[in-house]
Amino acid sequence: MLSNTDIAELLAKQAEGETGILSRAFRRAARSAFLWPENAPDLVAQNRSLTELRGIGPFIEKQIREWLDKPPPLSTKIPAIRQDFISLAEAKQLLARKLAWAKNLRGDLQMHTLWSDGSGTITEMADAAKERGYEYIAITDHSKTLKIAGGIDERTLKKQEREIARLNILTSRSGEKLTILRSIELNLNLRGEGDMLPRSLSSLDIVLGSFHSSLRTTQDQTDRYLAALRNPNIQILGHPRGRIYNYRIGLSAEWPRVFAEAGKLDKALEIDCYPDRQDLNVGLLKVAREHGTRISIGTDAHHPWQLQFIELGLAAALKAKISSHQIINFMSISDLRNWVKQTRQRS
Repeated sequence: MLSNTDIAELLAKQAEGETGILSRAFRRAARSAFLWPENAPDLVAQNRSLTELRGIGPFIEKQIREWLDKPPPLSTKIPAIRQDFISLAEAKQLLARKLAWAKNLRGDLQMHTLWSDGSGTITEMADAAKERGYEYIAITDHSKTLKIAGGIDERTLKKQEREIARLNILTSRSGEKLTILRSIELNLNLRGEGDMLPRSLSSLDIVLGSFHSSLRTTQDQTDRYLAALRNPNIQILGHPRGRIYNYRIGLSAEWPRVFAEAGKLDKALEIDCYPDRQDLNVGLLKVAREHGTRISIGTDAHHPWQLQFIELGLAAALKAKISSHQIINFMSISDLRNWVKQTRQRS
């Protein structure tokens, strides 16, 4: 029986043989397959239409049904640009077998709002987090030099901090327990330097740093990663590889050195749970496990409904057998704050 990831690969290969609108439709459907909450064969078995699934119209439904009726031979070697991705349906099945483990999750440490390129307010993201029973979330809008994503400067960051402080007071008075952490996704240059004044970052609860440029180079980027980890202003290195499904393969490095340095500095590398990122992927998470490196999990959500992406990151950590002690999202809010404090003092 074909899985959703199998179907995603068939759709991606079909796109390569098409042109124009059809090619784009198959590529879009391939990326959407990772978000399908149910396995396509199960819908067919229940006499349901595959058009219930994101990115599937009548034409592509017909093609998928033909594959399900007569499964084509699957390539044993998936192109690297499409390797090591988990479908939401698979993630749900994995987590259902480890319900107690997943309940250790206390919060989500990357998301965006209307302050930069998100489409939800801080209040809306917080309300979605409360529905999930979270203890905390980090608001990580982009920093100022990432203009394409509406990056915010120091003055705007301070305004956002005041809004978060007000919302935390209102939440506390209402008897609810969610804490909104003041944070930012700091744009890092090739030398691992951020684009915000250090004093503007020191008042934040936690800082995520990410690369957003020169992500297609094929040269070894170990030095870039080591420099970023040594940046005293960040505690988490976001979506480290910079890969995007069927679009960008991401950066390469001597990963054992990178994870060892993160362990030495007691900093975290992120699993960005966005479906077409899933970065760190399972393969690299196994290397992180061997080095005892701390792992952060963030949905990179740009809308409240996208908080569900957390299941992809949890499943990746589970598949890689990451110890719960390595995952900072499993810390209580007080332990998380203490870790940030100690990391800053060490830096």
